[in-house]
Amino acid sequence: MLDLLGEANIAALIGLVGGIALGLAARIGRFCTLGAIEDVLYGGDDRRLRMWAIAIGVAIIGTHIALSYDLFDSAESAYLDRVWNPLGTIIGGLMFGYGMALCGNCGYGALARLGGGDLRSFVIVLVIGLSAYFVMSGPLASARVWLFQVETGASSSQSFTQSLEAAGVSPMITGFVTGGALLALALSKSEMRKSYGHIFWGGVVGLVIVSGWVGTYWVAMAGFESEPIETHTFAAPIGDTIFYSMTASGNALSFSVGSVLGVVIGAALGSYSKGHFRWEACEDPRELRRQILGAAIMGPGAILAVGCSVGQGISAFSVLAFSAPVTFAAIFIGAAIGLKQLITGFAPAE
Repeated sequence: MLDLLGEANIAALIGLVGGIALGLAARIGRFCTLGAIEDVLYGGDDRRLRMWAIAIGVAIIGTHIALSYDLFDSAESAYLDRVWNPLGTIIGGLMFGYGMALCGNCGYGALARLGGGDLRSFVIVLVIGLSAYFVMSGPLASARVWLFQVETGASSSQSFTQSLEAAGVSPMITGFVTGGALLALALSKSEMRKSYGHIFWGGVVGLVIVSGWVGTYWVAMAGFESEPIETHTFAAPIGDTIFYSMTASGNALSFSVGSVLGVVIGAALGSYSKGHFRWEACEDPRELRRQILGAAIMGPGAILAVGCSVGQGISAFSVLAFSAPVTFAAIFIGAAIGLKQLITGFAPAE
């Protein structure tokens, strides 16, 4: 198969299939970071946050099974290959969460809305991708590296799994204990146990993350090209997709491009299946201005944090990176600040 289609195309196909499943999860299962945070803070409903915990738990268990059977090497992932910079994680996470609230969506959510016909999200997606590249490899890249030192090829432990394995605990045990505890916590509420849709789609998202790790690792090991080992995240990959769309004749497809396109396709399929697809545009320039500002903050935030709400919030969690819980907390706090500003304002009640 690798000889027939090529390694880059196989990686893109793996990303595409997983992205389609994520798009369906967003539109049919209502899997959404900001929606989960807003439900908890202002709706008194924690089911979507518990759904997120199910996705993380399944991703942790699946990834650690893959580690135990040599189907994946987490040390080669972007989350564990570099030395963790806590300051970048916290600042980037706060920026991402605040920008997400202003924008009304994260990068993944914006792609899902675009698949449902929301043309405002097209602008948001462009701004996220371009602003991420602006800081990752563009004019502000040198300033980013100077302010937030990046040291790759980490020789020390960058995850709880690596630390426990050094102490003699196998990844299988670490994965089942940690992931199982998260699943038990997510399902501890009877209302959640009866919400089969939330459970199903949370599980699907977790399995998709595992499929990215295992699939790209297989391509990297079985092929001769130097393919990156990665899974789904939605900040820099949006920029990758924009870049590919302009330079396809001199560039190869990648997992990232397949993932981004897959979410749009899956979201479109999900929207049509529910009868929710409709073209929408922004009628209020002030709203669009706020969303563009949020997207411009989100892109650099994801680069500083080395991942977005999906990248750090699930993918990094799946390898139990030290950065994952800190980033998730920072994103939550940043989003809470942004939502408070939008919903109630900062002025004290009279």
